[in-house]
Amino acid sequence: MYVNLPYNEYEVGAMPNKHALKAAAQPGKQGRLEARVTRAQKLLIERAARIRGTSVTNFVIASAQEAAAETIKNVEVLTLRDAAREKFIDALLHPPAPNAAARAAAKRYLSSAKP
Repeated sequence: MYVNLPYNEYEVGAMPNKHALKAAAQPGKQGRLEARVTRAQKLLIERAARIRGTSVTNFVIASAQEAAAETIKNVEVLTLRDAAREKFIDALLHPPAPNAAARAAAKRYLSSAKP
């Protein structure tokens, strides 16, 4: 998935900055991230990158991408355990009959949806 973010785009006719020009010259890599970190954070990240046998840049990108994917998954995926899962499945397989308010809403919708 590719996303155009406001901080890595420039207006048509405007002079792009050097980072935008460099990114445009590299196929597949069109965005740039920068971060200010404390000395302790930098040393920790460098140590972790050495342990993994990778560059700091690749370590940070891989770690950030993994954290981003996990964050999105936690929001998009509903995880139910035991009794909650059984109750959810039962509600899907055996939904309750619509009450008076639901029937009235459906009737209003159907009458407004007709051409």
